[in-house]
Amino acid sequence: MIGDVIAERYELVEICGTGGMSTVYKAHDQLLERNVALKVLHPHYSDDEEYIERFRREARAVAQLSHPNIVTVIDRGEADGHQFIVFEYIDGENLKELIGRTGPLPVRRAIELAVAVADGLAVAHEHGLVHRDVKPQNVLLNGDGEAKVTDFGIARSLDVEHGVTQTGTVMGTSNYLSPEQASGKPVTPATDVYSLGVVLYELLTAEVPFPGDNFVAVAMKHLNDPPPDILQIRPDVPLRLASALDRALEKEPERRFASMEAFAAELRQSLEELGSFDAEHTFIAPSPVLREGAPHRARTRRPRWPLYLLLGLIGAAAIAAGVLTLGGSNGKHTGTGAAATGGPVTLAGVSGYDPQGTGGEHDADAAKAADGNPSTFWYTEHYRSADFGGLKDGVGLVLDAGSATKLARVTVTSDTPGFTARIESGSSPSGPFTPVSGTQTVTASTTFTVSGATARYYVVWITSLGSHQSVDVNEVKARS
Repeated sequence: MIGDVIAERYELVEICGTGGMSTVYKAHDQLLERNVALKVLHPHYSDDEEYIERFRREARAVAQLSHPNIVTVIDRGEADGHQFIVFEYIDGENLKELIGRTGPLPVRRAIELAVAVADGLAVAHEHGLVHRDVKPQNVLLNGDGEAKVTDFGIARSLDVEHGVTQTGTVMGTSNYLSPEQASGKPVTPATDVYSLGVVLYELLTAEVPFPGDNFVAVAMKHLNDPPPDILQIRPDVPLRLASALDRALEKEPERRFASMEAFAAELRQSLEELGSFDAEHTFIAPSPVLREGAPHRARTRRPRWPLYLLLGLIGAAAIAAGVLTLGGSNGKHTGTGAAATGGPVTLAGVSGYDPQGTGGEHDADAAKAADGNPSTFWYTEHYRSADFGGLKDGVGLVLDAGSATKLARVTVTSDTPGFTARIESGSSPSGPFTPVSGTQTVTASTTFTVSGATARYYVVWITSLGSHQSVDVNEVKARS
């Protein structure tokens, strides 16, 4: 009851919230003269050893975690049959309340909050804990607007021997449930990556991606339905952020980010590229911050048309040109031009190519440059100048044709036009490679005429970044 004193120390002031296992109170610590949050296990669980152990395990688990974005555990105990945990008291709203009050958040603020949550969860993962219930209600905002993750009540140890719950048990909140949770499969850090992706989607849209009337309906959507296209709802979301969100919401855990740290790093890159506007609404590029141990800086992001619009215009222009060429001669071809090429050749992104540097260049994203999705991309590191700071002759993207193939044309699309490149080929993904095309300036879509021997591996070799400090390769297609 409000007014009761727990353990002769904590006076209950008001109820902050009630869940399935416990009630959280604002309490006054009479010993240290400060407010705390007191989480008390419901009385009807007091004789259930499994729930008691889960409750105690939450206290032990969170007590190991020291991070600005995780609510701190202060004490744990039992008094008059009541199991309780004492946390630092956060005097503020949670993210669900924030969304309800403001609606969709500005892109920058949404990313900042997602990064803070990711940083906190990354620490939990380092300690072998998966939260399993990442949702806006479990992220509190203090007076400074700093996000703090709370409620590790159903956190699962990655050490199965010491986990209380077992595979096959569905736990979590349906709107934020990962596909593997919905099907009762084992959880991993990728589980929290998915749930945080759902939270980020909600921060940007004020809606969950998979609404439904009941738990089963929502769970089935998580298992089977693709997430809505964020760019259709929020056109101001950068392509890079949209791509990161799509990757976080992949159905298969292995297709998501390799770790929560990797997700946070990509979100930070999206944040860097947002830039800002001064009082006169003049665009200001992000501050060029040199990263430790690497000679590169942040890329200047400039307003540009969406890639799909540019490609549409290019396609329309090509069709119009074809109509003009065929017209006036009873449909017969009367003009001159290049000979027709053979059929399309399926390419697969293998890795980055940086022979004068670290060897690779965002290797994990190479596949995105040939996945058929123009909103995803491989990208270079960030460099001080167009000539890579004078440190190297260029960098590249290695693609696999599947077998030795003589290509005739390679088409590169990019949402960062203005850089120069050529196509090179070789028999090994690690090189060496020989130029098989001339050097061209890449626009939204640029076709290279290839002339060389048959080869299995081809490289988009970038010789200058143009006005950028990093460039994207969204899609590479080829014909024999």
